[in-house]
Amino acid sequence: MASTSLLPLGSFSGNLSSSHHVTRGRFRRMRTQCLRSGIDTKGSQVVGCESELSLIQRRVVIGLGLSASSILFHSPNAESAGLPPQEIPKLCDESCEKELENIPMVTTESGLQYKDIKVGSGPSPPVGYQVAANYVAMVPSGQVFDSSLEKRQVYIFRVGSGQVVKGLDEGILSMKVGGKRRLYVPGSLAFPKGLTSAPGRPRVAPNSPVIFDVSLEYIPGLDDEE
Repeated sequence: MASTSLLPLGSFSGNLSSSHHVTRGRFRRMRTQCLRSGIDTKGSQVVGCESELSLIQRRVVIGLGLSASSILFHSPNAESAGLPPQEIPKLCDESCEKELENIPMVTTESGLQYKDIKVGSGPSPPVGYQVAANYVAMVPSGQVFDSSLEKRQVYIFRVGSGQVVKGLDEGILSMKVGGKRRLYVPGSLAFPKGLTSAPGRPRVAPNSPVIFDVSLEYIPGLDDEE
């Protein structure tokens, strides 16, 4: 997304030097005229010239100051100074990430891979049932592009009916309520058309692999029956 804060500093320095050159040239011409007036005319005209020269000098100083402040204001470092980094809530914190290194990877016939962060103790969802889940969706680098935690509400959908990407459908079907899992979704089971980037979020290219951290919270209806 284009922003003036991302303009190269060279664009400012170019305008600054050109305006300074024009004002400096005018200052020299006025000085020459005033010197000639001082020789050939009355003292009042000399005083008037000196006043105008003083005004031009002040304009040069003010112009330089404003241009320099504009550069500082639009500098990315200045913009980011003092702002705390955005904290994105996650289902797997630093200690969880370390534990994941020792958890065995499971690979299914479709190519989906997953690691169980926590195995649930409740029922698994039958195909076609609604499930309530929390998720954090990431690109392979770990950058988050979507999260139910930020929306502060569980995501409810009908599992196995194509309402979500194939990898998420398959991954949740074999989970149990109370479980938490990391899904490594290959491009063939992810987003065929990709996803456009949101402000501060990465773009998901078509058919590119993604990662889902997902927790199965409950199964509406099935829990009530039990």
